[in-house]
Amino acid sequence: MIINCDFHTHTTYSHGKGTILENAVAAKNAGLTEIAVTDHGFSHPAFGMRRRKLDKMRADCVAAEKATGVKVLLGIESNLLGISGAIDVKEKDYDKLDIILAGIHRFVLYDTPRGWWEMLFMNTWTQKVTKKPSDALIKYNTAAYCNAIKNNPIDIITHVGFLNFCDAKTVAECCADHGTYFEINTKKVHLSVEDWQKVLETKVNFVISSDAHSPSRVGDAALFYEQDKLVNFPRERIHNIDGRRPTFRFEQFKNGR
Repeated sequence: MIINCDFHTHTTYSHGKGTILENAVAAKNAGLTEIAVTDHGFSHPAFGMRRRKLDKMRADCVAAEKATGVKVLLGIESNLLGISGAIDVKEKDYDKLDIILAGIHRFVLYDTPRGWWEMLFMNTWTQKVTKKPSDALIKYNTAAYCNAIKNNPIDIITHVGFLNFCDAKTVAECCADHGTYFEINTKKVHLSVEDWQKVLETKVNFVISSDAHSPSRVGDAALFYEQDKLVNFPRERIHNIDGRRPTFRFEQFKNGR
């Protein structure tokens, strides 16, 4: 199995340690043909990317692609803002982006007080104190994922279940229904083997992503191989390996406008 694309990498435009060019060089050295620069979403006050820098980011992507021969997409790892399904990518941003990822993160500007309560306080409290999530918390997070997938042309849902509690199978079913890929994240373990087995019962397709925050991790799939020993991911459902490239929902959406 050979990974040919890495669609989840970060740079100094948000929380990463390398430049766009450095990520592209690392991708070339790893034998990749394509990467996406997907810095953290606009609503993260501490280290989110900024709309005013999108043009500069685009110029850096073009220059990096020219210098390395690696295709460089400009994207975003957007934040889910609550149960409404809102994310911090707006229609006004669409023309400046090539790919949209989305996930649940903490300490972002949620869209309602309930979002702050559930996504920040309750997820944190449950993880650190009670250890056992309530049915209501699972239902809230699951609905936030699914409503975001339904309401936005999201290409990849990132690290489902990381720092939150949800029904991963239901999220995967929603992804399958709307043409959104379910990420196999190789930066952190975010689902149990039991959860992965339930996800595999659905028809969802996958991409393997490094979630690289430094150039040295671009294309890194070591954690995938460890998980695969326990989960046995079907290779035909992983769409960024062995020369295959995903068919992205956002690209189709923009072409159909």
